[in-house]
Amino acid sequence: MLDVLTMGELLIDFVPLRSGVSLGEATVFKKAPGGAPANVAVGVRRLGLSSGFMGKIGDDEFGKSLVDLLAKNGVDVSGVVFEAKARTALAFVSLGPGGEREFMFYRHPSADMLLEPSEVNLELISAAQIFHHGSISLINEPVRSATMVAIEAAKRAGVLVSYDPNLRLPLWPDERSAREGIISALPSADIVKASAEELEFLTGATQIPAGLEKLKALAPGAVAIVITRGARGCTLSTRRFTIEEAGFAVTPVDTTGAGDGFVAGLLAGLLRACPAGGGGATQVTRVESAMNVVHRTDSLRKA
Repeated sequence: MLDVLTMGELLIDFVPLRSGVSLGEATVFKKAPGGAPANVAVGVRRLGLSSGFMGKIGDDEFGKSLVDLLAKNGVDVSGVVFEAKARTALAFVSLGPGGEREFMFYRHPSADMLLEPSEVNLELISAAQIFHHGSISLINEPVRSATMVAIEAAKRAGVLVSYDPNLRLPLWPDERSAREGIISALPSADIVKASAEELEFLTGATQIPAGLEKLKALAPGAVAIVITRGARGCTLSTRRFTIEEAGFAVTPVDTTGAGDGFVAGLLAGLLRACPAGGGGATQVTRVESAMNVVHRTDSLRKA
């Protein structure tokens, strides 16, 4: 049994060695593994729980090295499918003065977009406690249908569904399709993590309390919704209570993957009674205690 199974994109990020410059101005880039669901899988494993990743990757040197890296980190990769007809996705990430990111993606199509519904490992899903996915796999067919098949399988098996909207507007045809596509998966979610910016984009509300109420209406089955507020911490809302946690004073260097680290810590904190540690996960340690240190997914459903 896996504690957390993630599904979606696995790619290569190219990040300028010097921050505060545009992609056109950058001359030297650092290659780094990326893809939000894969980052979450690694984060969960590093927090001491079992995890797996499911998706399609290019049958190329980048793809093979990424899957090897997941395996070396202890992530179950039995749900990975290699694709010979498309390459592994690439993303170039520019960093602003405060570590803010701007993305340029090279896909259309990349291998992750080509996962077929028939290639979804249903047994792997039913053996997990939490199934986590993002919105990138909801943009294009056939991976959108594959993602919906996976979500439905998780619901049938009684597996908790965790969802991170993870808005990447450049990948969507337009804002309307992005909003509608992301919202389409909310009714199936048991756990939702979104940033304050994503909350405003999805609900139109500029204040978190109002946005939360609208998001709850869009995700009526959610037992926990967490809104991250950057340096200002996070807001957690369950069916019984809403609390706010202050952030930690840090100097940001690169915020790439920070949200994924937060999700990993959140899911780990919900599954076991131990302090979450490292990276973005440190922000949820006190939230965990406020939720009565949930040990099992059936306990979480009652929160």
